[in-house]
Amino acid sequence: MKKIVLAGGIALSLIASSLFAADKPLRLGIEAAYPPFAYKEASGQIAGFDVDIGNALCAEMKTECQWVEQEFDGLIPSLKVKKVDAILSSMTITDDRRKSVDFTGKYYYSPARLVMKAGSEVAADFSNLKGKRIGVQRSTTTDRFASEVLAAQGVEVVRYSSQNEIYLDLISARLDGTLADAIPVDEGFLKTANGKGFAFVGPAFTDPKYFGEGAGIAVRKSDAELLGKLNAAIQAIRASGEYQKIQAKYFTFDIYGD
Repeated sequence: MKKIVLAGGIALSLIASSLFAADKPLRLGIEAAYPPFAYKEASGQIAGFDVDIGNALCAEMKTECQWVEQEFDGLIPSLKVKKVDAILSSMTITDDRRKSVDFTGKYYYSPARLVMKAGSEVAADFSNLKGKRIGVQRSTTTDRFASEVLAAQGVEVVRYSSQNEIYLDLISARLDGTLADAIPVDEGFLKTANGKGFAFVGPAFTDPKYFGEGAGIAVRKSDAELLGKLNAAIQAIRASGEYQKIQAKYFTFDIYGD
């Protein structure tokens, strides 16, 4: 009889624990320096496509979003030590990152592009970039490509904590160019007054070895339940039209891709 009571007590404890966990906010790690995906408004509030998508996913899962801001290269370490529950910060799904975390399916896709002074030419083998200083954001897919491919052609790869810092050095001619995701660099730099005189040069970079399968939400490898809920919520907001409504606030094209 005591065993039955004990077992019942354990079961109730587990149910209560599960209910308590469900009531906790979902802590989402984000870097708020990547417009139009994530940026700070004058009020100090974080806004952008990633934020709106995250809030829609939380609403679909009937939970509260709690945004935890930090630099991009600290996001995966924070996830591993449980400072955040997931990362929703335009993080590209790659095989290398899959060694550390699990990803949902993509929620958007953006190729990478080089940005330099308008009229600059780029050889197919990048050989004419020898001696050029190209800025990349640290710990990104573009960092890896630049380090492995461009550096082999004599490019000086300069790493930064945020893309906004790169734009400042581009404007002041301390850099010759930047390699970054095409959509945020177009929306956050080229289409602004600061981007005058700069343009995309060379090809679009889409090699899955470096540039992955699109942006996904990262979770700890042990958190299969959260992964399943997030995947279901992504599908639900696309089916309901909520995704398309958010997309229309920021883009005039289908950012989800094929």
